[in-house]
Amino acid sequence: MKTPICDILGIEFPLLAFTHCRDVVAIVSRAGGFGVLGAVGFRPDQLELEMRWIDEHVDGKPYGVDVLIPENLAIRGEKDVTTRALAERIPKQQKDFVRDLLIAHGVDPTPALEGSPALHSNAPSPFQEETALKLLEVSFRHPIKMIVNALGVPPQSMLDMGHAHGVPVGALAGAPEHAVRQVKAGVDVIVAQGGEAGGHCGEISTLVLVPEVLRAIKPIRNVPVLAAGGIMTGRQMAACMAMGAAGVWTGSVWLATSESETSEIFREKMIAARSRDTVRSRSRTGKPARQLRSAWTDAWEGPKSPGALPMPFQSLLSEPALAAAQRAAEKGNPRARELVNYFVGQGVGLVDSVKSCRDVVREFMEEFAEAVSDMQALIEE
Repeated sequence: MKTPICDILGIEFPLLAFTHCRDVVAIVSRAGGFGVLGAVGFRPDQLELEMRWIDEHVDGKPYGVDVLIPENLAIRGEKDVTTRALAERIPKQQKDFVRDLLIAHGVDPTPALEGSPALHSNAPSPFQEETALKLLEVSFRHPIKMIVNALGVPPQSMLDMGHAHGVPVGALAGAPEHAVRQVKAGVDVIVAQGGEAGGHCGEISTLVLVPEVLRAIKPIRNVPVLAAGGIMTGRQMAACMAMGAAGVWTGSVWLATSESETSEIFREKMIAARSRDTVRSRSRTGKPARQLRSAWTDAWEGPKSPGALPMPFQSLLSEPALAAAQRAAEKGNPRARELVNYFVGQGVGLVDSVKSCRDVVREFMEEFAEAVSDMQALIEE
């Protein structure tokens, strides 16, 4: 195929796969797509190991890295803040709420609230610009072909770093006005992510957002737009490209693969879920993020909730607690299983089995070709 994004990235098929799993990155890129490693959960030394592994297994194919530098952050501007210091600022009311919620589901709250290494670490806090830039410094030691930012316009430091290395900078946008600001700032690729998407997302549907973004940025600069949000099949991909997208950015579809970072319990819950079983909730990160509905999200959205904390404080509470619930569920606690959740989009309703990444890529290619052929037949008739 020949689209602007294929030319920019040097890929055969404009299917981009966002994932936290190095195996998915390597397999998708080897198959002709473009794997993008979500780096936010790694320390610089861990990221170095992950990327070294990818280099050894990607057969020279291109791949990219995604970071998360929010424009709006409760600790924005603070310097040298550690996770330990942040943990000490979490209100007792929210801690007690998590403790009671875990106990109600038969989960020992001690490891989550007192024993979690993250809460006692002198590591830099997540989501800060300085933290992400250190991850990007590691990334540029490797042959990456794109860097991407979520939750706002990338800082000038990130744009300068990418352009100095000759690497395009992408950014996610959930509204046309966001895309306009990003293009004016110097972003090279826009990911128009609809509200169907898993993780942090806005409220506009992909079907509406993509043409809105294309129309809004056209007078400013010719920047390729990737469609994102609920895209699980090659036919959906073809539909998005018929609207003018240069390719698609996908995430949830890879969570139901045998190589993904998700647990067997969560994969089972994905297969059982309908598209209506996802919610946009602040209960995991402090910002609206679509995830699988569970006892965790219900409690935080319920009448007894003290309210989610702003990012990054909510993550410091939620991640250790949900990890404890996951461990308890794996040991056979059915009540703990009710708490288990993860970021996933409304496309989860299309998941009916666990597949290999290679099979997912193959199906995307086959269904895309079928859709294009069907459209051509309509014209010929």
